Amino acid sequence: MHPIWLTILLLSLSNIFMTFAWYAHLKELNQKPWVIAALISWGIAFFEYMLQVPGNRIGYTVLSVAQLKILQEIITLTVFVPFALYYLKEPLKLDYVWAAMCILGAVYFIFRSKWAAG
Repeated sequence: MHPIWLTILLLSLSNIFMTFAWYAHLKELNQKPWVIAALISWGIAFFEYMLQVPGNRIGYTVLSVAQLKILQEIITLTVFVPFALYYLKEPLKLDYVWAAMCILGAVYFIFRSKWAAG
């Protein structure tokens, strides 16, 4: 598998774990003490890091750090919006579209030299 696609796969899976670690306790553990939620979240975050670290290392063989960061932001928004809508039952907001447009602008500026060289 090409390093960029493997990076996208690993970072996407990592982000799913991260999103659950950061936000699922708001719905599932809101009646528990925060320390319980923190310990459970740290347990989930372990799996996030087991995917994120190799994903970034593989990605760094073909992408710059800035490109990896913007790629992660794209993945974060792609994972977070459906999570917020379907899992947390948050309303769909136009702000998600504006945020996506800003990230698309960031993608252009970070990757334009790679595309021009390509």
